[in-house]
Amino acid sequence: MSGLPPPFSDWFAARGWAPRRHQLEMIAAAQGGEHALLIAPTGGGKTLAGFLPSLIGLSRTPADQRPQGVHTLYLSPLKALSVDVARNLTTPAFEMGLDVRIETRTGDTGQAKRQRQKVLPPEILLTTPEQLALFCAWEGARAWFQALDTVVIDEVHALWHGKRGDLLALGLARLQAFRPNLRRVGLSATVDDPGKIAAWLSPGGAPVRRIQGDPGTPAQIDILMSGGRVPWAGHTAEHAMEEVYEAIRRSRLTLVFVNTRWQAEFAFQRLWALNEDDLPIALHHGSLAAEQRRKVEAAMARGALRAVVCTSTLDLGIDWGDVDLVIQLAAPKGASRLTQRIGRANHRLDEPSRALLVPANRFEMLECQAAREAALEGSYDQEPMRTGTLDTLAQHIMGVACGEPFEMEALHREVTSAEPYRDLSYEQFEEVADLVATGGYALRTYDRFARIVKGRDGRWKARNAMIAQRHRMNVGAIVGAGTLNIRQAIGRKGRLSGGRKVGEAEEWYFEQLSEGDTFIFAGQVWRFLGISGTDVFVTPAPHSEPKIPSWGGSKFPLATSLAERVRGMIQDREHWAVLPEDVREWLELQERKSHIPDAEEMLVETFPRGSRWFLMAYPFEGRLAHTTLAMLLTRRLDRMGVGPLGFVVSDYGLSIWTVEPTDSLDLDELFDQDMLGDDLDAWMDESFLMKRAFRNCALVSGLIERRVPGGEKTGRQVTFSTDLIYDVLRRHQPDHLLLRCARADAAGGMLDVGRLSDMLARIRGRIAHTRLERPSAFSVPLLTQIGRERVGGSAQDLILERQAEAILIAEAEA
Repeated sequence: MSGLPPPFSDWFAARGWAPRRHQLEMIAAAQGGEHALLIAPTGGGKTLAGFLPSLIGLSRTPADQRPQGVHTLYLSPLKALSVDVARNLTTPAFEMGLDVRIETRTGDTGQAKRQRQKVLPPEILLTTPEQLALFCAWEGARAWFQALDTVVIDEVHALWHGKRGDLLALGLARLQAFRPNLRRVGLSATVDDPGKIAAWLSPGGAPVRRIQGDPGTPAQIDILMSGGRVPWAGHTAEHAMEEVYEAIRRSRLTLVFVNTRWQAEFAFQRLWALNEDDLPIALHHGSLAAEQRRKVEAAMARGALRAVVCTSTLDLGIDWGDVDLVIQLAAPKGASRLTQRIGRANHRLDEPSRALLVPANRFEMLECQAAREAALEGSYDQEPMRTGTLDTLAQHIMGVACGEPFEMEALHREVTSAEPYRDLSYEQFEEVADLVATGGYALRTYDRFARIVKGRDGRWKARNAMIAQRHRMNVGAIVGAGTLNIRQAIGRKGRLSGGRKVGEAEEWYFEQLSEGDTFIFAGQVWRFLGISGTDVFVTPAPHSEPKIPSWGGSKFPLATSLAERVRGMIQDREHWAVLPEDVREWLELQERKSHIPDAEEMLVETFPRGSRWFLMAYPFEGRLAHTTLAMLLTRRLDRMGVGPLGFVVSDYGLSIWTVEPTDSLDLDELFDQDMLGDDLDAWMDESFLMKRAFRNCALVSGLIERRVPGGEKTGRQVTFSTDLIYDVLRRHQPDHLLLRCARADAAGGMLDVGRLSDMLARIRGRIAHTRLERPSAFSVPLLTQIGRERVGGSAQDLILERQAEAILIAEAEA
């Protein structure tokens, strides 16, 4: 068999298989010493293609004659994926009689195995980017990798972007410095722009061979309409749970994907309530204990389950061969994510994957249809090229110093060979190194921030063994979202203390609140007073309007490319033909009573209802950008004297209600881009968002540690430490490197300011304003969110909600 030596050709033939073209091309790339990026559909044998060159190379030399050390390093975004790939790789290696040691190393690996691996490394090691950062901080890492030939980065589309990708790029540059002829291989099924991934993968601009796999059988993607209808509003798809349960009954094994842990818990409980057949249904998400997740995974592998309700923890790569149906509850928020999830069904290239999308409302029906079309076209979400983050670089510099002394100029050359840092000036690099060496100008008098020192030979190294140990305990760029205790405050302003605990919520919920803001929690209105450590102080506000909305929907951002498709679908009347009849009627009602915006327009509606005035805007730019926009608009409206009372947002629009009318406002002035200047700065300074962003940057950079010998700091201890440093730097060094990093993080990931800026530029002079006497069809899904946070709740609560929704629909249809 061409391109495959025995026993590989014999192994393929014994199974009646033939190697795929892209697998043979990967072997040829390895023989030519080329870096390679393989893009092939799920089930197309990508992982085997990545490993075949290594297995062939190792098989040609007897085990006792090979150089000792890791020959191939495999990196994946998930620990579970590394373990799964190791299992799937060990089987063919055993069946071919290959004398190759294959092992995994993750955060769950026992200490005895870790110590043995340091002395006797396996030839193929499967691990995660965080472990690579730890390897770079080992003393003797250069010698440990002396035999390294290939690095395989699986699911590279999920790793290259963000701080985790920055740290991985720096780790790869370190390995390349150890082994200049090291070959890099990237694997993915969902890459929209291969050129960007190839550039990120390339060491110092070296060419990367792009290999495109043959397309697989098109997926079978259906959209569920419960009773032939799609609800006007909602975000849980509760209306369709009986049909979802019936789909599970008809299938062997179903993965039910949702977008948040809250939705996973809700869907699991609803399915259990419907489970009259006692089907084995499990739950899998990131907040469950690792042992519980492993039990679910093992039960899936045994074929002991009929359904698993899961979040993104089961998105990537893992091969559960018996899965024959994937259900997406509510909209997927991105075509790439949908394609990955659909690929979990069948996981075989020559058989169609079967998927069922369950939109929760009519806007989500548009999104599901747009995502379905994008997935069938092979069109994926786009990520822009980005500049490497400096807090991540600080962590890497500290890791290098723990491994071996370094020269400043040499390390700068190494760092700039990584694509995210290719334009990093030497002056910027020195500033980051100074942060590691002193903490910066305002902190240099504190000895504990001095982590590296310059030796007599001019090279920099870790100040002592204890500091090196503490760094190794804290590597990684993933900072988990902390939770805060909500406490009813005792005392007066300035002397608050915590009283009765009323619950817990993730801190992102409170990051954008200013003192005095009101919000709903567990069905009650509270007034926000402030945050101290990990406590949120509140006081009851039973007679106040809730200003800040609850967050009941997806925390995934709506992908830019998918938002563009939805806007295009709305303006294209011919495209409406693919939509259900009731959704077409809804769009026609919107067109008749209000307006259908062009793809480049933004529709704004104003109308009175009761004693309030409503301003509705439909940017279709995702919840993060809309929340930021609404917060800034309420500040402007307050200055204009119209008395904003509150707002709600969705992925598709926002609603602000006010005391005074807004129909005569200058909307071009209201939505002017200059709101991203002083208004944004003032709001960020007033909110606690900057402190939370600084906390994350301080942890990533290593300025503050989570784990210390003998234990782990509590969230309260970490927050207290970072808040103190933040206040010191704000007073004495406001241009400190980490304050700049925090502002960039807050403006980017937390607020989506870049996307908001693009949107404001796009709609300048293109705002379509419609003055109405009553709510429009588009406004109903937003208006039904006002004042609603039903956590459980009684049957009467649900009846009242549905009555309120019916009243709104009747008004829109009048």
